[in-house]
Amino acid sequence: MAESSVPVVLVDGSSYLFRAFHALPPLANSEGLQTGAIKGVVSMLRNLLKMYPDSPVAVVFDAKGPTFRNEMYDQYKANRPPMPEELREQIEPIHDCVRAMGLPLLCIPGVEADDVIGTLAAQATSCGRDCVISTGDKDMAQLVSPHVTLINTMKNETMDVPGVETKYGFGPDKMIDYLALMGDKVDNIPGVPGVGEKTALALIQGLGGLDDIYSRLDEVKDLTFRGAKTMAAKLEQHKEQAYLSYELATIKLDVELETTINDIQPDPIDNDRLLALFKRFEFRTWVREMSGDDASSPAKSETKTSAPTVQAEQTPESIEPESTDYRLITTQDGVDELVQEAQRTQRLAYLPVFVKGHYLEPNWVGLALATEPGRGWYLVFQSEESKVLDEAEVFNKLIPLFEDHAIVKTGYDIKADYHWFNALNISPSRLLNDVQVMAFVYDSTLKRDKSLSAHFSHLSIDNLVIQYLQKSPKTVEDYLGKAGKRQLSPSAVKADDIGQWWAERADFVLRLGQWLEQGLASRQLSRVYQEIERPLSKTLAAIEENGVKLDVEFVHELSTRFKRDLEDIERQAHDLAGVEFNLDSPKQLADVLFERMGLPVKSKTASGAPSTNEEVLTELAAEHELPRLILQSRRLRKLVGTYTDPLPTMTIDHDGDQRLHTTYNQTGAQTGRLNSNDPNLQNIPVRSEEGRSIRKAFVAPQGYRIVAADYSQIELRIMTHLSQDANLIQAFREGKDIHRATAAEVMGIEEEQVSAEQRRSAKAINFGLIYGMSAFGLARQLGISRTEAKTYVDAYFERYPGVRRYMDETRAEAAESGYVETVFGRRLYLPGIQSSNQIARKAAERTAINAPMQGTAADIIKMAMVDVDNWLSNSSLRARMIMQVHDELVFEVHEDDVAALTEGVRFRMQHCANLDVPLIVDVDTGASWEEAH
Repeated sequence: MAESSVPVVLVDGSSYLFRAFHALPPLANSEGLQTGAIKGVVSMLRNLLKMYPDSPVAVVFDAKGPTFRNEMYDQYKANRPPMPEELREQIEPIHDCVRAMGLPLLCIPGVEADDVIGTLAAQATSCGRDCVISTGDKDMAQLVSPHVTLINTMKNETMDVPGVETKYGFGPDKMIDYLALMGDKVDNIPGVPGVGEKTALALIQGLGGLDDIYSRLDEVKDLTFRGAKTMAAKLEQHKEQAYLSYELATIKLDVELETTINDIQPDPIDNDRLLALFKRFEFRTWVREMSGDDASSPAKSETKTSAPTVQAEQTPESIEPESTDYRLITTQDGVDELVQEAQRTQRLAYLPVFVKGHYLEPNWVGLALATEPGRGWYLVFQSEESKVLDEAEVFNKLIPLFEDHAIVKTGYDIKADYHWFNALNISPSRLLNDVQVMAFVYDSTLKRDKSLSAHFSHLSIDNLVIQYLQKSPKTVEDYLGKAGKRQLSPSAVKADDIGQWWAERADFVLRLGQWLEQGLASRQLSRVYQEIERPLSKTLAAIEENGVKLDVEFVHELSTRFKRDLEDIERQAHDLAGVEFNLDSPKQLADVLFERMGLPVKSKTASGAPSTNEEVLTELAAEHELPRLILQSRRLRKLVGTYTDPLPTMTIDHDGDQRLHTTYNQTGAQTGRLNSNDPNLQNIPVRSEEGRSIRKAFVAPQGYRIVAADYSQIELRIMTHLSQDANLIQAFREGKDIHRATAAEVMGIEEEQVSAEQRRSAKAINFGLIYGMSAFGLARQLGISRTEAKTYVDAYFERYPGVRRYMDETRAEAAESGYVETVFGRRLYLPGIQSSNQIARKAAERTAINAPMQGTAADIIKMAMVDVDNWLSNSSLRARMIMQVHDELVFEVHEDDVAALTEGVRFRMQHCANLDVPLIVDVDTGASWEEAH
């Protein structure tokens, strides 16, 4: 009879300690105390407590000094280097944090943490109580039993008895034999020389444990592993060493302990002590959370109140100078005067002017600057006039301004500016205001003024000046002509004619920065900008500069193959139609499909003609071959036109490597999602073999590997956190297959009875609800009746009532306030939420439900990118981030550093946010992006 219905959780604190130390960068507080391992261990414990909220948890650490194994074998762990001092100094602070969290802490001299955990796990088994051991140590697999399970939170890996058998090829009872045979270099357990993982596995699977192997040595030669014929002699020669290794690898189950498994109970959390520790270590996010000032904390989520309405916000004041003074600078004396002005005002807004070209090769025309409202300067580098400034001489004087911490800088699109900063070896300081990004955070749904042409972005300087500063100045089209091929280069216009306009624009950038600074504060959005978006600019610029290697020859081969396939498809289509026609002509295709072949018309265009769009062709393709061929042709033409033909022309040579350098748009999606262009890496198809083959062209240089780290089902996890649905939270915390669990709940069957088709239906429900899919839409997607689909949806909401409550409350709050928020406070305004037009209102309501999930996912991966980038910058790893695609980060890493990068990236991505369900990251590696995905 079990003592309790919830498992007791035993934490391998020593495993946590070393993993956190090696995974996190060398963080330190202002006292100089190293804090990286402290932060890592506490973060892992906090997440574990969320996974097992009702379970008693104990943390076990190794004690100082030798253990009984050192008496048994004096070389045990002799090869281990001494613990780094920067880790040693963090052990006591970690113990302090554990105690303040109310968790029992065990540290027993003479034995290792493994032995203490083994003894407690054995007690749990003997009294029929379930026990979970949180560790990353494979040695612990020997403890697994029907009552004892291992969990590796870093890899989202839970191992019960069948799990051990699946992973290792044998049961927990053979783990000690396995370790005894192959030894352990880390602990200096000798094992049998010449026996590695594969040989040890072959011996165990072929003959059994150590005793079986030594009683059947004559059979070893008959096994099929390499070297089997000589292995019996090696085993015989090192028999004593093998059995010594067996003893060293055996975890003790009978350590004398004052605490039994049933004594493990938490103490009350010492909030005052914990807060004091977090303040000392300068863990600012946790300090804010404990102080009740954190949007992502569960306490705040549970006491959520309606946000203030837009009308209640204080409108920022536009700064209007009494007069304006815009100057053209063509002499070094003018530059000197500008420098003095910037030092006096301690402000500097800047706007670079380039000839259009790649960001890695800036071609300067001029530089516009402003030092205070109404005062702007334009430095001339290129013009029809003969008198222009020498760039090198000018920047010798300006670099100290950009690097001066006392001067606040304001720019527009600072991510792009980092490229020319890097080209000039400038290390800018206090880049506080990025007008474009600030405007995006302030209101990503801002509309473009009707006076501007479609070539102007809603976040362009021109639109922001009109909307926020209430001015209507001239635009670039007034000076350079309409946007397009015929538009003049900035260098083709005399500086005398355009210089003051550039200076004015720098002035507007300065004023917009001040206006938006007030605006962000009034909407409580300063933290989103300062802590998520602003640091991201530098990270994105680094990724852009890193680029990704392209196998150009392979892409050319793909293009040739696709074009040959297109010719074959065209011939097949003509044969089926009985007539030649242009596959890309909607009119000719409609004539063939609906007139000549008599296929049913599914829908019509606005002009009344039969439609041949993708939706129509997909429906027709279910029964007819020709529409299927047309779809295949369209997909291939898109791949050729978008990727295989243009990609090789977009590369830049780097010492023989052809690398692509995309441009990431930080302000492209209203929810905060990143996108990319030139080339667009986000839209490379992954569902077709042809689309996936393009990813094979993204490769690692010689001696390197591609590593891809992808968040698993992140939006479903965020929905669970937002909805606080108890059943979903439990499913995620238990590491269940969420689609299988949903199918079981909705269809009223056991999880093991769920078929692949039922799981697919549940997946459609899970993701469909996030995107506001109705029962009608679900019916169409699954090919079932509307009644059946409605039954599924109703059953879903009955089993997961928190989801419906979240949706209803979100719609109501959005209608009242006019916006929704992410977990971290990012806002998305919903102009149509109170519309009298039902279609517009319903669309806004769907957005209201989905945007907090998409936006939170965007915030999380942005925070992870910055954290990983900072870590890599402070590490000695030969690795760099080269792509971000949706919920995935892609790296290029030296093959010797793959393991360290994988561990560090997974740790950071999983611990960069504090949700009520664990974040899980899948990491794979390969020679190409496709192989690593």
